[in-house]
Amino acid sequence: MKEQYLRWYSPNLSTDFEMLVYGDRGYPVIIFPSTMGRYFESKDFGLIEAVSWFVDQGLVQIFCPDSIDKHSWYNKKIHPAQRVRNHNWYDKMVTEEIVEKIRWNTGSGRVCVSGASFGGYHAANFAFRHPELVSHFFSMSGSFDIRSFLDGYYDDNVYFNNPVDFLPGLNHPDIWKMKIILGTSEWDICLEGNRTLSQILNNKGIHHWFDLRGWKEHDWPLWKEMFPHYLSLI
Repeated sequence: MKEQYLRWYSPNLSTDFEMLVYGDRGYPVIIFPSTMGRYFESKDFGLIEAVSWFVDQGLVQIFCPDSIDKHSWYNKKIHPAQRVRNHNWYDKMVTEEIVEKIRWNTGSGRVCVSGASFGGYHAANFAFRHPELVSHFFSMSGSFDIRSFLDGYYDDNVYFNNPVDFLPGLNHPDIWKMKIILGTSEWDICLEGNRTLSQILNNKGIHHWFDLRGWKEHDWPLWKEMFPHYLSLI
């Protein structure tokens, strides 16, 4: 399986940014790291190996960008308003410096976004903010409400980065075309959050698969079971 390490200066983040890429062709799939995870996290925990067949067959090409969680949602040293603004710069970076460069790797002009745990939040937020760029959204034990990171602070930037808030009023036609999977399990600490997001989607008539698995923990063995299944549906 071909692995490529990329590092470049990001004008949006005003610093160097790192990413691993697996494969050289196929449908573009972005995996966001979990809480404060790094670009090599999915490799280190075996998630990439679990889907190596899809990469080797040229069905998908997987992009593993770094996160800036320690500078945004988890940075308690700065004002909550700045935490959200920092995340907006990250969203702009992903859009302009990654997605715009890879979305025409296939004729669809779109990408699949995915992630486990807090990476599921990143995938959901990006998918629903940019439905014209996203064909598939796969969450594994995702968390979708970021208000607890902001010490009671709330503004428009918070609203438009909190899927459980802005999704009910979103009427972009492409969200009804998106292939959505919310993966969770009976023992998942994010089970209720997934039920909440599923209900919002149901209320809007948005078809999706609420994949409730058996008695599994919120951890990598569950996600390594889910991810190959989900990629097989692209």
